[in-house]
Amino acid sequence: MANSNIVQETFPVVGMNCASCAARVNKALSHQTGVNRAAVNFASGTATVEYERTQCSAKALQQAVQAAGYDLLIEQDKNTLEESRQAHDKKYHALKFRTIGAIILSVPTVIIGMFFMDMPYANLIMWLLSTPVVFWLGRSFFINALKQLKHGSATMDTLVANSTGIAYLFSLFNMLFPDFWLSRGVHPHVYFEAASVIIAFILLGRLLEEKAKGNTSSAIKNLMGLQPKNVTVIAPSGEQKEIFIEQIRPGDIILVRPGERIAVDGIVTEGTSYVDESMLSGEPVAVPKRKDTKVFAGTINQKGSFRFRAEKVGTDTMLAKIIRMVQDAQGSKVPVQQLVDKIAGIFVPVIIGIAVMSCIAWMLLDGENGFTHGLLALVTVLIIACPCALGLATPTAIMVGIGKGAERGILIKDAESLETAQKIDTVILDKTGTVTEGKPVVSELIWNNGADDAQSIFYSLEKLSEHPLAEAIAGHLKNTQPTKIEDFDSITGKGVKGRVQGKIYYAGNRKLLEEKGVALSQTLVDEDTRLTAEAQTVIWFSDEANALAIAGITDRIKETSIAAVKELLNTGIDVYMLTGDNEATAKEISRKAGIPHYKAGVLPQDKAGFVCQLQREGKKVAMAGDGINDSAALAQADLSIAMGSGSDIAMDVAKMTIISSDLTKIPEALKLSRLTVRTIRRNLFWAFIYNLIGVPIAAGILYPVSGFLLNPMIAGAAMAFSSVSVVSNSLRLKRKKLFKQA
Repeated sequence: MANSNIVQETFPVVGMNCASCAARVNKALSHQTGVNRAAVNFASGTATVEYERTQCSAKALQQAVQAAGYDLLIEQDKNTLEESRQAHDKKYHALKFRTIGAIILSVPTVIIGMFFMDMPYANLIMWLLSTPVVFWLGRSFFINALKQLKHGSATMDTLVANSTGIAYLFSLFNMLFPDFWLSRGVHPHVYFEAASVIIAFILLGRLLEEKAKGNTSSAIKNLMGLQPKNVTVIAPSGEQKEIFIEQIRPGDIILVRPGERIAVDGIVTEGTSYVDESMLSGEPVAVPKRKDTKVFAGTINQKGSFRFRAEKVGTDTMLAKIIRMVQDAQGSKVPVQQLVDKIAGIFVPVIIGIAVMSCIAWMLLDGENGFTHGLLALVTVLIIACPCALGLATPTAIMVGIGKGAERGILIKDAESLETAQKIDTVILDKTGTVTEGKPVVSELIWNNGADDAQSIFYSLEKLSEHPLAEAIAGHLKNTQPTKIEDFDSITGKGVKGRVQGKIYYAGNRKLLEEKGVALSQTLVDEDTRLTAEAQTVIWFSDEANALAIAGITDRIKETSIAAVKELLNTGIDVYMLTGDNEATAKEISRKAGIPHYKAGVLPQDKAGFVCQLQREGKKVAMAGDGINDSAALAQADLSIAMGSGSDIAMDVAKMTIISSDLTKIPEALKLSRLTVRTIRRNLFWAFIYNLIGVPIAAGILYPVSGFLLNPMIAGAAMAFSSVSVVSNSLRLKRKKLFKQA
């Protein structure tokens, strides 16, 4: 962020039971001085707040939330995750006990109420069974409703407490004073079974909802569990000492044994091994590690043993950044959620109004049974109108979608990116490091007849050079035995020379050899022409008399790039490639990769201009790049995608990061966004339809036509399972395939 005083933090929220609660907490936070943005996620039970430190503090935010009847946990340390997980488990087990207890006591109440109403002491037995359900197992509804009443607000708990409380008290009155109604010619019905079953159903719904919400955040839990608790540190004296991960400091030398997880980011100092980095890249193939290669926290060492120097620890590791990005993204909102939040904020008062109006209408219009039917309608409307399905529709889908992306090596910065991604019709790819591997490699090494016995000289000569192309040749010939080079000299812009056993050898461009009068064989000249036509750079090797070999060097196209481009084109997305390279190279790379459009000789500032040009043509543009020179174009694009192997600046600007730099992740990311947005829309449709249809039926709109009046017990069941169905639909995203099997 440009302003260093602006911070963004995510805090756990305590006491939220429904979408209305989340809306109230959001309102309390948003109205604080210095708060730029607040996003409360009911599904994860967290609040993400962006505020200015000079005008606001975490303590002030906590006080605002407490004033609204909830609590904000601002004291967070290394144990906070474990404590919140334990609190969630404790809440889940307590809810499970209350649910099972409510079901056990409600079943006989329902059986008596439906089939044995005329048995002796039927009402008394139902009262005895329903009282502990309503006021002990269901006490949280009444406690929370009273708490919110003190703060002048109403939530889902208010609806449940009102409806079950009214049904219970009305039934108690009818049981104790039946003559009051009998003298008026009305049968004194009791609704103990309705009150207890409603509590049981809502508790069951919340239990299933709690379990499902736990599943939606499994990606974060899995990522959090990737760090070991202890590590073995090598002291300067060589002594091995086991310490807690929190005690690691940059510069510490850490020993990693076979099968152990790597604790922090660092650089290998000694030993070799293969490391499973699938948690970062989503790729199953283990990556070789040797001296001076990087290792990352959370990855798993395979069979070898090595030591590495800690570079980034604590919150600076790649794993910590990924966790933070996923948490922030899961807590963010798509634009449609703002409308849902507004509806949830006024939903409960509106429903209470509808329920009271329904009761009054029945009493005015139904005469003899008006009060009984009116009371039933009031209770049923209060029960069926649950805003939870509405509140869970968007965040659960976002949490599952972004979590699935993280598991596949796709980091999504916020929920808005998902909505943007599903509209993309054009993808621009930077060439170097995105379509290609970003480092020169030898594609072909062609020797003149019988000259390959000089291979060790070619290798030793190039190993002494600092040129990147020489490095590519030295890497290609790394298994060759070196030869001692005398009188080594670098010839600027042309190549290098050196003496071996009195004979001079050259390695460089063709111009160098021609200047030195070296004979070039026709075979090598023809091969030079072919390689140059393929946009490869050619390095010549010779002794003082004859050319001995040529090496074709190219920036190799990634194996996945061709498949990725094909997949994008198959889904109707247009693909462009931009490069600062010359026309011949750009043309050849785009031809090999199957990219239909390319632009060569593009300067960094021109890339952003090209994105603008396509946007003016009405295209929705995604830009994928990996370097600082791509950051302006990434910022301009509708959707910016950074390659994980690239610069931190590109990753900071980008809305999505492909950790493995594998281009096939781009069509995966676009497909994931389409699936997630489709799930959100489906969830919202059913949540709205459920309330639009359910509330009028509960109020008794069908009674004049068909004589049907909805039973409060059925309303309780429908309400409970509407929330569960929305969460379950979101969880289906986990099983969706994002890529086509080869």
